[in-house]
Amino acid sequence: MTDGFDDRKKAAEEKFAHDEELRFKAAARRNYKLGLWVAELLGLSGARAEEYAKSVIMADLEEPGDDDVVRKVMADLRAKGVEMSEHRLRNRMARLMEEAREEIMREG
Repeated sequence: MTDGFDDRKKAAEEKFAHDEELRFKAAARRNYKLGLWVAELLGLSGARAEEYAKSVIMADLEEPGDDDVVRKVMADLRAKGVEMSEHRLRNRMARLMEEAREEIMREG
């Protein structure tokens, strides 16, 4: 009796771990894409744009959720005098997250 329960428990734990890994990969990809988009708005290109995109990924490791990324990007945009509403930024983040999830699912 416990074998069936243990098997279901193990399967549930494995699914949870897999789903968390996919979420992490999708968020990292979303943040990279967001970073490249913002870099363009900031007038960055090439290696500087890549570095900026990586800094956006790192900002997301500061705390759970998206607020750390939003704070960083909004501060960077304000510092360069680029107009951006938080609402527009969060909408872009949502679209990029969907893109990232679809890409990851296609990659298998």
